[in-house]
Amino acid sequence: MTSKSSTGIGRLIRDARMQRGLTHSQVAEALALEPSVLRDIEMGARSVDLDEIARIAAALQDPSLAPVGRTMHLRIKGPTTLSGSIDVRSSKNAAVALLCASLLNKGRTTLEGIARIEEVNRILEVLESIGVQVTWSADKSELELIRPETLDLASLDVEAARRTRSVIMFLGPLLHLLPEFRLPYAGGCDLGTRTVTPHLQALQFFGLNVKATDGWYNAAVRETDGGVRHITLTERGDTVTENVLMAAALYPGTTVIRNASPNYMVQDLCFFLEALGVTLEGIGSTTLTVTGAEEISADVRVAPSEDPIEAMSLITAAVVTKSELTVRRAPIEFLEIELAILGDMGLQYDLSQEYPAANGRTRLVDITVHPSTLRAAQDKIHPMPFPGLNIDNLPFFAVIAAEAEGRTLIHDWVYENRAIHLLELGKLGARTTLLDPHRLVVEGPTNWRSQEIVCPPALRPAVCLLLSSMAARGVTVLRDVYVINRGYEDLANRLNRLGADIQVFYD
Repeated sequence: MTSKSSTGIGRLIRDARMQRGLTHSQVAEALALEPSVLRDIEMGARSVDLDEIARIAAALQDPSLAPVGRTMHLRIKGPTTLSGSIDVRSSKNAAVALLCASLLNKGRTTLEGIARIEEVNRILEVLESIGVQVTWSADKSELELIRPETLDLASLDVEAARRTRSVIMFLGPLLHLLPEFRLPYAGGCDLGTRTVTPHLQALQFFGLNVKATDGWYNAAVRETDGGVRHITLTERGDTVTENVLMAAALYPGTTVIRNASPNYMVQDLCFFLEALGVTLEGIGSTTLTVTGAEEISADVRVAPSEDPIEAMSLITAAVVTKSELTVRRAPIEFLEIELAILGDMGLQYDLSQEYPAANGRTRLVDITVHPSTLRAAQDKIHPMPFPGLNIDNLPFFAVIAAEAEGRTLIHDWVYENRAIHLLELGKLGARTTLLDPHRLVVEGPTNWRSQEIVCPPALRPAVCLLLSSMAARGVTVLRDVYVINRGYEDLANRLNRLGADIQVFYD
């Protein structure tokens, strides 16, 4: 390689690094280089071969490298047509459940294929702050966690904990490990009031008493009688079911959980607990029987299944851009109602033969979506506990309804704010009418138009704006996309590989 070409390549590397707002130290650490070596490369004083260029390019595109103190935005040019195929990545909600459940295990927990997203990063920051040893493999495909003998709750990273709702799932494991502890109020998406009462009601059966004061959950654990515990959940929620499962795992007796959620992340947690030696009956049903253990100390390796919400996001991307796209590795058991509704609306799609996920239990298919003429749904579209339409998939139907001929009623009876956030689609040209905080009417079809928008503080509505922007004529600027990065790994670049034109920039 000539000196001239080295200088040119170095300049390109420098410009790409600066465009992402990354420091020499950040990129050098990712490449296992000294910062001075990277500076020499950027100045053209050190030549690099093609393999090294590929490594540097991969590091510069790594979504886990975020510029310090700078806000990430997206610039989307449309309209665009997508093509090709894309794999669904592992479940965000399963990942955070398994991270919390790793606190039960005195042995080594290895998680394969964990999504490298901001929600996971926040939980890892909390775990590391209380003494858990966290180690990524060199290629970031595996995550190893080793719990210390004694957790240091006094050093808990409060800022990270307040940025995620998932920290509420520390209650189940911690009640067995500490007689008293406190956790900060959970944060995450702004979707309105989400009561923690079902958690506290259910965990009282294990001796947990919680008082909420000054932004903290103050927990104390009392001794309880033995015997079989019969717990009926007042709400069939995913996280409350997971919390009770984790509490029951270290209860050396039998716990029967009724009105349990059988949703995908709960099933992944059940598979993990089985790997730890916990006995479970009724996985996939609303009644779970758990036989726990006095102690859990096992070296385990598990892989969470693919994310049905990401699969629905990608299906929506194909619909709104009128593209033919194959969404591979989609967990069909958790998408059947969604696909039935889409079929009734006129969507043409094909399914491959089923095959198993890496966990050996979840059924996957490849879904090929074809450009279709859609009509409004005949009935309102509303979520239900599994096996109904997933609450996190409901927002995508607002985008799809905007593509369909006629009026569609979207009824979100769970969250009082999310329908309001979906009004932001109107800025891109959608015709939306808010009937009340829970009900939204969408009338299509839509002539999407570009706009500059600040992301709403809710993950799925924010992604809906990104997907709709790809169908809008002109350049849409979507500002402050941290909330999207909470739940999606490198989504902009993955869509670009399908034909989208999305640029990441910072201020």
